[in-house]
This record gives sequence, structure tokens and C-alpha cells, in this order.
Amino acid sequence: MLEWPLPTDCSWRMNGRSHTRLLPAIKAMAREVEPKYLSSPSERLVFPKMTYEEFLSAVPEDVHAEWVDGKVVLMTPVSRKHQELSRFLLTLLAHFAEAYDLGTVLFEPFQMKTGRQLPGRAPDILFLAKGNLSRLKSNYVDGPADLVIEIISPDSRSRDRKEKFKEYELGGVREHWILDPERKNAELYWRDEHGKFQSLAPDKDGIIRSLILSGLWVEESWFWQEPHPPLLSVLRKWKLI
Repeated sequence: MLEWPLPTDCSWRMNGRSHTRLLPAIKAMAREVEPKYLSSPSERLVFPKMTYEEFLSAVPEDVHAEWVDGKVVLMTPVSRKHQELSRFLLTLLAHFAEAYDLGTVLFEPFQMKTGRQLPGRAPDILFLAKGNLSRLKSNYVDGPADLVIEIISPDSRSRDRKEKFKEYELGGVREHWILDPERKNAELYWRDEHGKFQSLAPDKDGIIRSLILSGLWVEESWFWQEPHPPLLSVLRKWKLI
């Protein structure tokens, strides 16, 4: 584990809530982050503990990180499969949401904080419905997104399926997709009237129909197809062109 030595006055100012000199110090250190330091899940750079507001101000946009219990948790690089699936779904959802003027689609590392006592996460993809756009701030979503998609990487399997699942359920996310491209496994959930996630299963033809984006459907096989279906072919099936 790698640690940065902090100047004494920086640590004192964190405790004293005066951060004039702390934030530039953190920014300077963050600019030194090299991909090689994140080559394995066991290697982590350690930031000082900070509030979520400090996290949003101090951690540069190009550093992919999440905020958990005052700690900055850096994300490891993703695989090609992860990136291609993310791009495919982001493109589809963005076109669908725009075509029907449903809301906005955002992607990692844009932040979402579902509750005051809950972590600040950076979902792979999130959709915020038009009626909830007041939650959208300049650099994070203040409250739950309506749809959150997490694409599992080998080192994030436990975090995505356990920690984030519970956080999103508790925080009020209305629909949650968990996709594992390595194992070709999809788990989809919707939030019932009691605030609990219930399984959203494909129909007999392998079609998944979103309960949040009305009219949106995808074939589960599209997630694992290599290459993924061309955008124009999907838009034709959706009768958008």
C-alpha cells in the first residue's frame, strides 16, 4: 500500500475544518497518480479522510474514485469487455432517452450520492428521469438516480453485488442492473412499494423490459454479443428510424 506523507499543517487544518491549504495539497498529490499504481486490486493510494464536499473539490475529474465513510477509494482500470459493454449501453440509453425526452443519461466517473449517510458512488451508467432533474448538481446527483447500471469487474464483484446493492436499495434507486461480462450473467432489479429490490426477469424470448424507461427493451444476448449489435440495427428494432 502506498501512502503520501502530508504536511503537518494540512492534517491540522483538516481537523480544524479550515481547508485553504489542504485542498491544493491533495490536488497536487492526486495529479501524481499513475496507472501503474493501480495495476492490481491490492495496490491503493491513500488519501487523507475528508468530507464528501472536500472529495468533490479535491479529487481531479480524471481520477476515477468513490467516497466511502470519509475515505477516497480509487478504482482499478477496467477491461476491454467492460468498456465496450458500457459504451454500447450508454449509446443506446442516451438515444432512447433523447428520442422520448425522458431525462438524462450520465456515466462514470460522474458521482451519485443517494443519501446523507451513504457513500458517494460513480456508477458505470445512470439515468435520471425528467421529473427528478432537480437532483442534478454540477458534479454529482444529489439523491438516487432512477436507473443505475453497474458492470462488474473481477475485483469489484463483491462490492457491486453486496455493498452497492444494499446502498442503492436503501438510497431509493428505482431500477438496478448488475452485468457481469466475464461470467455473462445479468441481474436486474426494480424497487417495490416497500423499498425492496425485486428481480426483473427476461421474458421467454430473452427480452428485458425496463419498468423505469417506458417502452425500452433489450435482448439479454446483446450484452454478451461480440461485437455488440450496431446502433442503427437496434434503433430500427425500436422503430426510432
